[in-house]
Amino acid sequence: MLLSIPESEVYERQKVFNDRLNENGVDAVVLFSPVDIFYLTNFFFSPTERPIALIVDPNGKSYLFVPYLEVDHAEEHALVDKVSSYPEYPGIKHPMEYLKQLLKDIGFENKQVGFDSPGYGSPAGYRGPKIDRLINAKSFISVQDIVPEMRAIKSQNEIELIKESCRWGNLAHRLLQKYSAVGISELEIENKASAEATMAMIETLGKDYKPHGETAFALFRGQVGKVSAFPHSVSQNAHLKKGDNLVTASSAAIWGYRSELERTMFVNEANKDQRKYFEYMYQSQEVAFDHIKPGNPLSSVERAVQDYYKENNIEHLTRHHTGHAIGLLFHESPFFDLGDETIMQPGMVFTVEPGIYVPEVGGFRHSDTILVTEDGMEMLTYYPRDIDSLICT
Repeated sequence: MLLSIPESEVYERQKVFNDRLNENGVDAVVLFSPVDIFYLTNFFFSPTERPIALIVDPNGKSYLFVPYLEVDHAEEHALVDKVSSYPEYPGIKHPMEYLKQLLKDIGFENKQVGFDSPGYGSPAGYRGPKIDRLINAKSFISVQDIVPEMRAIKSQNEIELIKESCRWGNLAHRLLQKYSAVGISELEIENKASAEATMAMIETLGKDYKPHGETAFALFRGQVGKVSAFPHSVSQNAHLKKGDNLVTASSAAIWGYRSELERTMFVNEANKDQRKYFEYMYQSQEVAFDHIKPGNPLSSVERAVQDYYKENNIEHLTRHHTGHAIGLLFHESPFFDLGDETIMQPGMVFTVEPGIYVPEVGGFRHSDTILVTEDGMEMLTYYPRDIDSLICT
């Protein structure tokens, strides 16, 4: 059973990345994105106020720049040529002063320097100078799209990890539906289902399992009853009532790779209006599935779904695009949007989640994770989609 990305694949990623740098005329590079650093080095970490960067010098040598407290962690896991640390405690000298000296020492001055962002950007209280204040480069070139574009097409190993995520998201959702009953708090149901699925996952996958993200979970995200008409609600600690709309979400991280499973369910029964809007949502997702084909732009999927909305006079009940790429993040580029002309290619993984939101009635959204194949698509999530299977009893 595959539970991680082999080191050989990470080294191949590094080679492709360096080739892309050469194609873009970049002599040396600094990356601050935690996701991209993980993708290129296998070093997974929690961003704090302490800067961490991946550096490739003009000779192609790679460095991981970390605070001293991360040295042992980095030396054990990071697939780089050298780990360079700085003594951020007791904080007499700013970390970026150490980065400045390192970049000068390894030849960044007067070079074409690539970067994914102007400076370290953690939201955890970091304050400090931007990279263009640190060194005198010949020029600074943004390379922020290179790694995300690499991540957009998944390898067979990445696909297997996403499929494993789908299995445990499926279990978590099954338990969420099982425990959804009149009078029970949404928080109690979520926690019970998520904990039970996580324990089963830990016992089944064993000691080699590393989540690098969330363990198995299933939740309502506050979309309970009429509040489900808010696409991104937050928990209200609502207690379920007969006839409530429930819009759900479930997943599990496997070596950082995620899937997305969402369903529209009903407590005990669904009335005529609920069934009508559910059917609109269900058919709009079917339209999207029918238009996912390699060689076509992503915009063609969104256009087909919007045509369906217009034909049925429900476009005023829609609020978001049809879906997005998924992998190391829940939301990645590219997107099923009218403005996204990215061409679908085999190996891309997306969510398909057209939604309909009816004030005073509720929200209606399924989300399934799919793989673009040589001749169409493969459904990776497999939870029942029909309304009768989604009535909680």
